[in-house]
Amino acid sequence: MTNQSPLIDRPAVAGYERHLRSERGRSAHTVRGYLADLRDLADHLSSQGVESWDDVKLADLRSWLAELDSAGASRATLARRSAATRGFFSWAFRAGEVSHNPAQRLVAPKRVKALPEVLRQDQAAALLDLAAVAADDADPVHLRDRAMLELLYASGIRVSELVGLDVDDIDRRDLVMRVVGKGDKERTVPFGKPAAEAVEMWLQAGRPRLVVDGSGPALFLGARGRRVDPRVVREVVHRLLRETPGAPDLGPHGLRHTAATHLVEGGADIRLVQELLGHASLSTTQIYTHVSVERLRRSFSQAHPRA
Repeated sequence: MTNQSPLIDRPAVAGYERHLRSERGRSAHTVRGYLADLRDLADHLSSQGVESWDDVKLADLRSWLAELDSAGASRATLARRSAATRGFFSWAFRAGEVSHNPAQRLVAPKRVKALPEVLRQDQAAALLDLAAVAADDADPVHLRDRAMLELLYASGIRVSELVGLDVDDIDRRDLVMRVVGKGDKERTVPFGKPAAEAVEMWLQAGRPRLVVDGSGPALFLGARGRRVDPRVVREVVHRLLRETPGAPDLGPHGLRHTAATHLVEGGADIRLVQELLGHASLSTTQIYTHVSVERLRRSFSQAHPRA
């Protein structure tokens, strides 16, 4: 067992811990994480001969991150440790524990956004066909499942938005629905005729058979008549995708990614897609243009003889 760096026992660390707990109100879990990062930094600094927090230079911090990177640390880990280091030295400088802030120009490595996995259009059609076949038995749960899947794919709404829908939120004449998204922001989202048909069947032949006194206005109900739980929706999506030939194992959010990607591939304006999905920033929506380009590149590589 290696000896702990003496830097971790200095008053600055104890003072920072008190600051996190009492002034910042951080949870015990978060505080433990920050201190673990500082402990790792202190061990590195001691191995480099640094004996005081006041002697730390920017180059020392960068060499620590470089060592972590070489050891295979993820970009998320590197970003978190960079943030913990900046937080510590910013507080220590304000508190007079160090005479300068060596972490002021410490830049966290940029996290690489992985492109989301999505269904092909034929796979999405096969998934919805499976749900429709299951609903042929008129079982209210199967009618509900089909309606939920059709709405998820038709609109790209989040699973939390789906389960939060009330009956009156659906305009079956104009084929739009009122959705309450993040930050309690309302938006109007359209859906197509297949989804409208599935919802109509659910409302006419499925929902009345599950309604109980405590159902309230909820559009989608669980087997016991209460508002359906998001976990039930996830289980339905996973189960039917397992039965869809060649389809990846996605959850409801994968259907949201799929809907957005197919909209972009079909020529929809990116700002329209942003509005439909309820994204606050256009940069969040633009990942779907990257998904479409990557799919095009893969198709080209597979199909062109001189690719």
